[in-house]
Amino acid sequence: MKIDQLIKELGCEVLHRRKETGVKDLKHFVVSDLMSDVLLIDEEVDLLITSLSTTQAMRTADIVSAMGVIIVNGKAVTADMKAAAKEFDMTLLKTKLSTFEVCGVIHRLKG
Repeated sequence: MKIDQLIKELGCEVLHRRKETGVKDLKHFVVSDLMSDVLLIDEEVDLLITSLSTTQAMRTADIVSAMGVIIVNGKAVTADMKAAAKEFDMTLLKTKLSTFEVCGVIHRLKG
């Protein structure tokens, strides 16, 4: 699936868009609020899905070479997070959906 399809299906607010976003086919997602768990992943990560709305999530996504982060549950995103997204050239999205709902949509789209 492409990022534009995911944005539409999740009703995401786009807070920052990576320059080359839209080209890559998204296949690998990590869902966690514990960034230490994310750092243990030794496979490719396209998007990090979390309710942790801090710069720590952005830094962790950068370390694992994710192209973006989706903040769930309608959590407020800080100016620091937006600045980190720009600094790392990483897509930053926000949705009102819960983690469970986001995972369900991704599962359906991956079909």
